[in-house]
Amino acid sequence: MLALLSLIFELGLGYPDRLFKSIGHPVTWIGALITRLDVALNRHEYSPREKKIAGSIAALIIVLVPAVIGLLLERVLGYGWIGLIICALIGSSLIAQRSLAKHVEAVADALESGGVEAGRIAVSQIVGRDPERLDEAAICRAAIESLAENFSDGVVAPAFWMALGGLAGGAGYKAANTADSMIGHKSDLYRDFGWASARFDDLINLPASRLTGLAIIAAAWALPETNWKAAWAALRRDAGKHRSPNAGWPEAAMAGALGIALAGPRVYGGVMVPDTYMGEGGRRDVTPADIRRALRLYWTADAMLIGLVALCAVLGLAN
Repeated sequence: MLALLSLIFELGLGYPDRLFKSIGHPVTWIGALITRLDVALNRHEYSPREKKIAGSIAALIIVLVPAVIGLLLERVLGYGWIGLIICALIGSSLIAQRSLAKHVEAVADALESGGVEAGRIAVSQIVGRDPERLDEAAICRAAIESLAENFSDGVVAPAFWMALGGLAGGAGYKAANTADSMIGHKSDLYRDFGWASARFDDLINLPASRLTGLAIIAAAWALPETNWKAAWAALRRDAGKHRSPNAGWPEAAMAGALGIALAGPRVYGGVMVPDTYMGEGGRRDVTPADIRRALRLYWTADAMLIGLVALCAVLGLAN
């Protein structure tokens, strides 16, 4: 029930700007903890092995602190309806249905109203690749890739872990995912120190990424403008070829459903990163109209996710 109410509250309320300006956001609090641990434990004089040990300790602290706080909040607030509603309001801050769609739609709006330069600025808010190298089609592909991957990381996964582990599960997941985004990359600074955070994030995203891929296929079945058979074929053929063990599942399903090609070689920090295309054979001349089709697919899949969580909640109450 906590996961269901959190999804509904986030969908209806989002995270108010006034609240963010006054107290920040759980992700910013977690980010501050990660930064402190990075400064304290990621020492340049450490050997690679020592950095991996230090990074493993940091990853454990990063996950445990928010998880314990979440557990204590549930215990203090109790398990009645008032406590459940307060916990769900807190839990809604760990989910990003509205903000994800808002940022992706902003890319389509920017391209249509301001052209490629405006699109580059908008897409730079949601992807890490070099925006100045992107033409309109590449900007659109980047936005749709971000929508697919973050549907898994920012919506399905926190709801999944909240359903299994309550507020502690959702907070622990969000902390691990934030750590991966901040220190889990393969730069010289974080290759060893961020190793544990990256591997743990890969592990805990395995179930949600598969569920997200299936949700996108189900949504494609429900929408006449998308192709669920092509989505299923692309997922089976391409998902395992992605350099990430998880991102390929929602991206391949999204690419197949829309008849486009996603992923492929990309440039990060001036470095070309090789990758296989998801939806191999699909068209690459993606347009803002395709972003809007992807958003309709996303919202349909999200509605199905909420329905599934509601069914699980009802069955849970029945037991």
